[in-house]
This record gives sequence, C-alpha cells and structure tokens, in this order.
Amino acid sequence: MNRRDLLKLGPLALAAAASRSSAGQIVMLPTAPSEGGSPHLTPSAAGDINLRISPVTVELAPDRILSTIGYNGSSPGPVLRLKEGKPVTVHVTNDTDTPEFVHWHGLLLPSEVDGVEEENTPPVPPHGSRTYQFTPTLAGSRWYHSHAMAMSDLHKGTFTGQFGFLYVEPATNPGSYDQELFLALRDWEPFFTTAMVDMDENNDPNAPQPEKPQVLNTAPNGLEVTSTTYSINGKALGAGEPIRVREGQRVLFHFLNASAIENRRISLGGHKFQVIALDGNPVPNPAPVDCLFLGAGERICATVEMNNPGNWILGEPTDLIRNAGLGVLVEYANQHKQPQWIAPSTLIWDYTLFASKTTGPAAQPGSGPVQNIDMIFEKIPGGGPGKFNTFTVNGKPSPEFTLHQGQRYRLTYRNRTDDAHPLHLHRHQVELVDINGKPTSGLIKDTIVVPLYGRASVEFTANQPGLSLFHCHIQQHMDYGFKALFRYA
Repeated sequence: MNRRDLLKLGPLALAAAASRSSAGQIVMLPTAPSEGGSPHLTPSAAGDINLRISPVTVELAPDRILSTIGYNGSSPGPVLRLKEGKPVTVHVTNDTDTPEFVHWHGLLLPSEVDGVEEENTPPVPPHGSRTYQFTPTLAGSRWYHSHAMAMSDLHKGTFTGQFGFLYVEPATNPGSYDQELFLALRDWEPFFTTAMVDMDENNDPNAPQPEKPQVLNTAPNGLEVTSTTYSINGKALGAGEPIRVREGQRVLFHFLNASAIENRRISLGGHKFQVIALDGNPVPNPAPVDCLFLGAGERICATVEMNNPGNWILGEPTDLIRNAGLGVLVEYANQHKQPQWIAPSTLIWDYTLFASKTTGPAAQPGSGPVQNIDMIFEKIPGGGPGKFNTFTVNGKPSPEFTLHQGQRYRLTYRNRTDDAHPLHLHRHQVELVDINGKPTSGLIKDTIVVPLYGRASVEFTANQPGLSLFHCHIQQHMDYGFKALFRYA
C-alpha cells in the first residue's frame, strides 16, 4: 500500500464554509483575534502570560471533531506576542495526568527554562504548575510546543495539539504590510504503517546525493507514523472562515509547519510569495517563489501582493493532501467566483536562493580555527522494540558531544537515510554554509532540512553554556534515537 492508497481511505471532502469555532476561554484578555484564526496574547502590565494545558476539541469541519490536548482551550494555542528585550513571565498550569514540557523553539534561553527533559529543565507536574521567566532577545517568528517523549503513544508530545506561534516584535522596523496572518500547517489522527509513505522530498531529479551508500539496506521497512487528516489553523479546507483580502493589499504571512510527522509545501494559485525571513530571521536576499517548503518545525515569513482578484486556494500542491484538509480559501472583496487552484510551476526548494551573494560565514567567528564535527545519520529498519525504525548518530543512538566556550564549530550533517530530516539545535542559531556541496552564507536558522542522502554544513559559535539538545524534529525519529546532547566543557 502506498501513500495515495492510504489517503483514499478517508480524505475530507471539501466542506461548506462554516464559521470559525470559538478558540476557547483565554486566561488573559486577548487582543482582537488575528485574521489567521488564533487569538493573540500579550503580556499584562506585570509582564505575565498564563498558559493552561488541558483537553480540547478541534472542529476540523462540522462533521469532523477531534479530541486532543491543547493550550488555553484551543489548538493552535494563542499567538504569544512578546517585545524584544522585555522580560516576560509565563505561568503554565498542567491539567493533565502526565508531566509536560513547554519548549520555546528558536529562543536563546538557559537550559533550565528551555523546556527540555534532556537539558534538565524541570517538568510541569501533573495537575500542577511551573513558571518560566526569560527575556526574548531575537525578534521574529518563533513557536512553542510540547517537548514530551511519545515513543509508541500517539497521544503524547507533538502528536497532540500542544503548539502555537510565539512572535517577538522587533524594537524597531515593524515592517510595511496591510494585513498579518499566522498560519500553522498540521496533520491529525496519526497511525502506524510499514508502507513507505514519505512525500516530503525536494522532487528534484537532478539533486546530488553525496551520502547515498554504495550498498543500500534492503531490510523490510519498520513501523512509521503517517496521517490522512490535515488542517491549517485547526480547520480543514473549506470548513473555516476564508482569508479575506482586497486588491492592492500587501499581506504578511507567517507560516509554521507544526507537523510531528512530515515536511510540507504550500502554494497560492495566481500569486507569488516574497520570502523575507526563515525561522524568524531576515534573509539577506528576499526573493519571489511560487511554492514554499517547510520542514517540521520550520517557519517562513513571506509577503504576497494581492494583485489578482478572484477566489483562490492556498494549500498543499499534492491534490490528495490538499483535498484532505491542508488548505484555506483566499477571497478578494466583491468577487463571486468559484475558488481556483493553480499548481505551482516547480516544487524544487533551494535555501541558497535567499542567501547572500557572497560566500563565507556572515556571523562573527569564535576563537581559533573552526572545529569540525561530523554527524552521520543512519536508519535501522525495524530495529527497535515493536519493529519501529530506529536511528543512529555516528553509529549510536543519542550520543554526546563536548563544546568549548567561545569556539566556532562547523557541524557537517551526513544524511545516509532515504528521508529528508529537519534538524534542530536548541538554544543556538546556526548559519548554513554548505548544502550538497554548494557554498552559501548569511542564512541564520534554528532548523535545517537535509535532503535524502544529502549533506549540509552549518556553523555556530558556542556561546550558550549548558546542555543543548540536537534532534530531528519528526517526533518518532527523535524518540527512536535521532538526537544528540551537546554539553560545554
């Protein structure tokens, strides 16, 4: 059985438009709901925000309502809007029966508040609470989510609805746009299968594969996680309020791939995206593209000039996935036409399109020559208990590496698997300096997708003492060995 057969088992039909369901009770008074669906929370005068972890329902469509765990009565949780350089206190209450961790993805935080068990962050106890205090120092689009281990339990960790945008407003230069939207791409109702179901690659037949083994492992594939149910901001295509625009507007989109399972694409027929930031960080070379590609955990900020009146579909280019929910309608004012879908001209994604036109690292180097750390990633099909696929880093599950304060490091990711992996290093920002042998510079990120059988190199300066977790942002891969711990000497 392949992915197409799986999707035929139960795709959501395009539902009649329906009003957005209530986002649930918000502990603090929110600002006006965003056009993108989730309410916004800003700190009180005392700099406080309250989050509550509890069971929630998600109405994907009038005839499709899910039960999961979320924040403040909804999934996605509220958009947390913070100010760059302004301290904030987040009070988290856990109304569930299991310990939880809230990770502030993309922020430079001490390990004790990063929200990660491996870094010795204290958990939020069952039916208890915990307070996080930090100062956001990086403006831009970040996010927050559960960092609990799930293993074989598909009702834990990022398989649940515990995720939301965290936006750090810059101290200066707020940008020029007429409307701002926060859109989270998501899959639901995960299940196990041994089918090779990945449809998340770069679709470039000429892409180099420098790490492809001469002899491939032909063992039967072990259990993987997949899904056939999708949404944007908790609504399936056609089941929520459309995005309403006017001709001549410039719309700023903040996209997040909140999937626990796969990388994703998104396209808007009849329009181009002007990519201005990756993982919340401005790119050196803003550039137009027809289609965006987001690894699990990645964010892309892009503007769209609304200059093509009509009604359009913003969604995943793969028809079966889009029609199973991963899309939203975009309606121009005073237009009474059937929604149109136009496939993008290409699905190929190239980070270097947005990079500096000069090569060489842009970040301030650390002390001494750059130290290289090779990281080789391999998959053992059916190698774990219950015949789950397992993963190794340099031949071991979950190894450790030692860093020295102030030293500049180059991590060379060698992906010897048949998956594209979104790789995330906590508590640091990395600069992409090479992708499949193509030198580049100026792209500062926290998550990098390494293509199947591909190679990428990133550099960073070790300036965040404490424990730092590295892992693939696909939950099952992380749980079954695809992670490492960096500790400072």
